[in-house]
Amino acid sequence: MQLQINEQTIEVSADQDLSLLWVLRDLLGMTGTKFGCGMALCGACTVLIDGKAIRSCVLPASQAVGKKITTIEGVGSTPVGAALQDAWQQINVPQCGYCQAGQIMSAAALLKDTPHPSDADIDAAMSGNICRCGTYVRIRAAIKRAAGHSEQLK
Repeated sequence: MQLQINEQTIEVSADQDLSLLWVLRDLLGMTGTKFGCGMALCGACTVLIDGKAIRSCVLPASQAVGKKITTIEGVGSTPVGAALQDAWQQINVPQCGYCQAGQIMSAAALLKDTPHPSDADIDAAMSGNICRCGTYVRIRAAIKRAAGHSEQLK
């Protein structure tokens, strides 16, 4: 199958039912997308498909054929992704960092659709992403910074 990943067409030989997560990680070596729960509950495996945040652990790769896939490896080449990655660094969001790729991908989908989100918008968009370290306050501050809000982490 041919997949459009980070603006490149990549030919992949894989079982039609293999999840996009394992195609990315095991077959293509794109290890930025993480395995968390395997049930689409934690958000660690989030990628963008046609600009929408999707849990790659439960999506068969064959269902992504013909769609635009963006991973954490490619999101920084977009203005929104670059702003988020910069804000994440400026605010020093991660502790362990394991969930942060999924957090950034969900935030990128949010800012694409809602360039100036309210706290409620952020809560709704990020509700499916679990951070075991509890950096939610810094995640919200980084999203606001990337969106151009003047609020800083207090």
